[in-house]
Amino acid sequence: MLTEKPVIDDLIEALPSRLNLKARSLLVTVWGDSVAPHGGTVWLGSLIDLVGSLGLNERVVRTSVFRLKQDGLLDSQQSGRRSFYTLTRTGQHRFEEATRRIYNHEPRSWCGSWTLLFTERRKLSEDQKRQLQTELGWLGFGDLGSGIFAHPGGTYKSVARLLNDLDLSDHVAVMEAGSLPEQKSVPVHILVQKGWNIEEIETGYNEFIRNFSPLLVALREQSALDTKKCFITRTLLVHDYRRALLKDPMLPDPLLPESWSGQMARDLFRDLYQLVWQGAEHHLMDVLETTNGKLPDASEEFLSRFGGLLEA
Repeated sequence: MLTEKPVIDDLIEALPSRLNLKARSLLVTVWGDSVAPHGGTVWLGSLIDLVGSLGLNERVVRTSVFRLKQDGLLDSQQSGRRSFYTLTRTGQHRFEEATRRIYNHEPRSWCGSWTLLFTERRKLSEDQKRQLQTELGWLGFGDLGSGIFAHPGGTYKSVARLLNDLDLSDHVAVMEAGSLPEQKSVPVHILVQKGWNIEEIETGYNEFIRNFSPLLVALREQSALDTKKCFITRTLLVHDYRRALLKDPMLPDPLLPESWSGQMARDLFRDLYQLVWQGAEHHLMDVLETTNGKLPDASEEFLSRFGGLLEA
């Protein structure tokens, strides 16, 4: 007699096709969520074994890792016939910033100030302008046009580090601006409309909610899930949330619509992550290897995600 497959298995198996996965982007997710918290270095062979469960074959993984190395995010070293990949200094900075955005669940306060960036466009190549725009977008800056970018209260430390990594510190002026004292009501919605497509951002969050809400319900009803499925779920959860978050400047509440899907998406992300993180960790420890063999324990930063990960 055939036994009926659990609903949760169907939901997990359907996720890859729903999410339209790209190998390079998925490996960035794996590195940030799974490898970086364990020291940031991994044997390529064990990484290939790990992501096979996500549908990535050896050729695709090798090509994607090579491109990440070309982008300056990874470096490699050889030990015998084994290749080990580790985060570069620039890679560490990118993943630290991403971690701060993805796993921080605290609402942002805002004093009403804006950080403005003025770029020396005529002296930048097209590649430099494109990379700067992409990286500033990830930091939450809106593109106001004519080489000007803005963010409400954007941190100077993150901007300065980015400009230094891109070797563009001498081509970008950073300033802080606020309203004039005599202005009683500042039409900040003009900046928001010009810098960000709020409707598009909210659409991304709504897609994430549709993709993962049924899985949260099923997981709460079926507590037992093997470690490999925990890893698959956790990785795809982070990957899809990162996709939605990538376009979100994390604007303070006063600049957001009254009904904002971003908070619902963050709550869903946190609740589902808390249910699968521990099982996924067991799978990582079983599969991944570093230059010293066994994968080191996760960092304190990892355990402090969402204000503290809960153990089952």
